[in-house]
Amino acid sequence: MAYSKKNQFTTKDARLSEYAGALGHPARIAILKILSQCNTCVCGDLVEKMRLAQSTVSQHLRVLRDVGLITGEIEGPRCNYCLDPKALIEFTTLMDQLLSELRRQTKKDKCCP
Repeated sequence: MAYSKKNQFTTKDARLSEYAGALGHPARIAILKILSQCNTCVCGDLVEKMRLAQSTVSQHLRVLRDVGLITGEIEGPRCNYCLDPKALIEFTTLMDQLLSELRRQTKKDKCCP
């Protein structure tokens, strides 16, 4: 198992934590759901659909883009965003691995009656 040079956590655990942190706000979940329903979305469209301030939506988009769950393309004054399928596959794979490990451990040792 590969461990991060900075600390005792694995690279996979650190990456899963980044994804989880980015998904830690309901507005970001809503953005992902909206983007899943269209090929691209202009930031202004998201502002209308979410009824949040432009700056708030932009901040949430930045968090999602920084972790890689979405990609953005600037066309003049407009930014088009879409889901990154590779990142979504990586996230679901890491999450599935964690859940499988947790299920195995809870079947082995019952720590609580």
